[in-house]
Amino acid sequence: QYKSYTTEMVKGVIAGFHRASADTSVVACVFTAMGDKAFCTGGNTKEYSEYYSKRPNEYGLYMDLFNAMVDTILFCKKPTICRVNGMRVAGGQEIGMACDIAISSDLAIYGQAGPKHGSAPDGGSSDFLPWMLPMELAMWNCVSCEMWSAYKMYRLGLISKCVPVIKDGDKWVRNPTVITDSYVADGDLVYGEYKTGDAAKEARAYVKTATTDFELLDKEVNKILWTYANLFPG
Repeated sequence: QYKSYTTEMVKGVIAGFHRASADTSVVACVFTAMGDKAFCTGGNTKEYSEYYSKRPNEYGLYMDLFNAMVDTILFCKKPTICRVNGMRVAGGQEIGMACDIAISSDLAIYGQAGPKHGSAPDGGSSDFLPWMLPMELAMWNCVSCEMWSAYKMYRLGLISKCVPVIKDGDKWVRNPTVITDSYVADGDLVYGEYKTGDAAKEARAYVKTATTDFELLDKEVNKILWTYANLFPG
C-alpha cells in the first residue's frame, strides 16, 4: 500500500520523534521511507475497511492518535527534515508538511486523495497548504486531488529542493515526465507541469525501466545536517 501508515506505525512515529526530541546527541530528525516509490500515501485503507469501518468509536480514537503524530512532528525540539523518496500523498502529505524542511526526489508526486472518496483532508492539509501555497492554489490542491510534480511544488515554494534520482550510466537524468527545460510557453507557466500525449507515454515507459540512485538526495540532506551540526546553537 505504498507506505501507508497502520495504527502501529503511527505509534512508532510518535515514539521516534519523542525519543529524538529528548536525546541530546541528536542534531536533527530525518523523516523518510524505504525504496523509491513512496514516502507515504496516508492511512492504510485495508486496516480502515477491515477494522475501523465496524468500530466508529475506535476510529475516533485513531484520529486522536493521528493528530498526536502531526503534533509530535510539529513540536519536536530538533529540526525535522522530510526526505521525500517518492509519493507524498493524502495523510503522507500532511505529516510531510509538519516537518521543517523537505528535500525531494524529482520522481515524487504530491497531492490529496480523500475528497475523491468522501474524506476531508483535515489532518493537516487544510491547515498547512494555505501557509505554504498561494491561497487559491492551496484550496484547489486540497479539494481537487490533482497530483502535482516535485518540480511544481518546488516552483510554488512547498519544498526546499528537488533533485534527480534517475541515473543513466554516469549521467543524472531529470524526471522526463515533467517539463523542466522551459519556464513559459505561449504565455503560460509550464515549468513543473506534466508532459502530455506521446511525450508523456515515452517518458513513463523510460521511467519504468530506469535505475534510481538517491546519492544526490542524500547529499542534500547531509548538507543540511552538517549545517545544523556545525552552525546551529546549542
